[in-house]
Amino acid sequence: MPEISNILHMAAIWALPLLLAITLHEAAHAYAANELGDPTAKELGRLSLNPIRHIDPFGTIVLPLLLLISPLGIVFGYAKPVPVNPRRLRNPRGGMALVALAGPASNVLQAAVAVVLLRLSLQAGMDPESFVRSVLTVMVYVNCLLAVLNMLPIPPLDGGRVLVALLPEPAASAFERFGRKGVVVLLVVFLVLPMVTRALEIDFSPLWFLIGEPAVALAKFLLHLGGL
Repeated sequence: MPEISNILHMAAIWALPLLLAITLHEAAHAYAANELGDPTAKELGRLSLNPIRHIDPFGTIVLPLLLLISPLGIVFGYAKPVPVNPRRLRNPRGGMALVALAGPASNVLQAAVAVVLLRLSLQAGMDPESFVRSVLTVMVYVNCLLAVLNMLPIPPLDGGRVLVALLPEPAASAFERFGRKGVVVLLVVFLVLPMVTRALEIDFSPLWFLIGEPAVALAKFLLHLGGL
């Protein structure tokens, strides 16, 4: 287990990028829903950039800290889901897909902004090991991680909602019914499978395969575009 000083240092570097990533992700859902005809989130005070309105004590604080000191090698978190009422959207199915996409899109945009800032810091001669550059680098990777994670086609993740909107009506209804067990599927993928592979000494990480590798590939692509 890492020493306390290392944990505090890592937490300081990860805290701001993760908080921004989660807050803007949820705010993007709320903004998209409001623009597409559903003001539910706005009425409940969730159309806001105030992190306090979006923080989930476990998902935003406890879980990332536990993952930070775990051997999994992946740090992520989540906020309170933004309430969306499809019946209030002007186009319920298409609108839900756009609302779902808004969150991961905000994460990709944040990663791109961090790449631009990294490029500017490089041109300004900033020390590569500086706290600011470390935070910006984490900002790139954590946003790519959240974008990939949320686009997994498993309800209640955003990718699952997009898939429901794209499927023909009968299949969409069946998938929505299955989606009620989506949390169980996520627990199996994120907790049970890694425990099983470690117990069997199998050199394979489901988390890294499903989320880590695609997220790193996306981050490297953005960094390459930024000349880094």
